[in-house]
Amino acid sequence: MGRILAIDYGTKRTGIAVSDPLRMIAGGLDTVPTAQLLGWLARYMGAEPVDIIVVGRPTRTDGSPSDTLAAAEALVAKLRAGYPGKTVTMFDERFTSVLAHRAMLDGGMKKMQRRDKAVVDKISATILLQDFMESRAYALLNDNDTQS
Repeated sequence: MGRILAIDYGTKRTGIAVSDPLRMIAGGLDTVPTAQLLGWLARYMGAEPVDIIVVGRPTRTDGSPSDTLAAAEALVAKLRAGYPGKTVTMFDERFTSVLAHRAMLDGGMKKMQRRDKAVVDKISATILLQDFMESRAYALLNDNDTQS
């Protein structure tokens, strides 16, 4: 079983998180300049088994499309074409940045560290991945219960 990789896409920087091999724990992996994202992903997936790629679906709080949704959807299309054997999906990323800032505050990070947008992007990707894994686990549990 391969890992799950989450991408918090941004126009300048992209946060990346990955699951452990058992798909139980999400961990922040890196923040890369978006222009270098596809090369970074090719190198990482050449070295690590990844079965599922989750790209954050950027929407506004009311659910309407954000300014970066079209770019994120274009990334998903490129990933599906470039990695046909992998599942590529989008998942709601609303509030991940707010939750990332809250986690940084709760974790006692100093003000200067909290201003580092690369750290925020990586934490946002981790929250996105954890939310995705929790939703999948819930869906699988419900499927197993209804089949019993």
